[in-house]
Amino acid sequence: MHHYYPVIFKYFALSLFFLSSLPLTSEDLDKNTKCKSGDPEVFFIKPSNNFVSDSGLVELEFGLTNFNILPAGTIGCDAGHHHLLINTPLPDLKRPIPSDKNHIHYGKGQTSATIELPPGRHSLRLILGDFAHIPHENPIYSEELIIIVK
Repeated sequence: MHHYYPVIFKYFALSLFFLSSLPLTSEDLDKNTKCKSGDPEVFFIKPSNNFVSDSGLVELEFGLTNFNILPAGTIGCDAGHHHLLINTPLPDLKRPIPSDKNHIHYGKGQTSATIELPPGRHSLRLILGDFAHIPHENPIYSEELIIIVK
């Protein structure tokens, strides 16, 4: 018997295979997440653009409107989690966001963090990823934020 699997299913299945050894089940669906209306927006609450740090420590607080934050691996309506891009352009918006020193994942649903940067000028940007760390069909990312470390 020949089975037909749509291309999107193959992409979905491959994404799950590479991102997790555990398959998603109906228990991974957050049934309490309410769908949002309006255009989503992600932004930095703090610090402000062109913030100057004398120590290299930078406290970050992430803002989000018209969207839900859920941990990685959890599917919900209008939901995802934060990724911080440091000194790097936007990644391929059709593939999982890399995880390295320039792409920091906040897969537990964190909305704040403290990072340490070396002296110099740094660019930061937030981008939301879905349950599998892939940017949404209509990608949601912030304006670039500049940080100066003395």
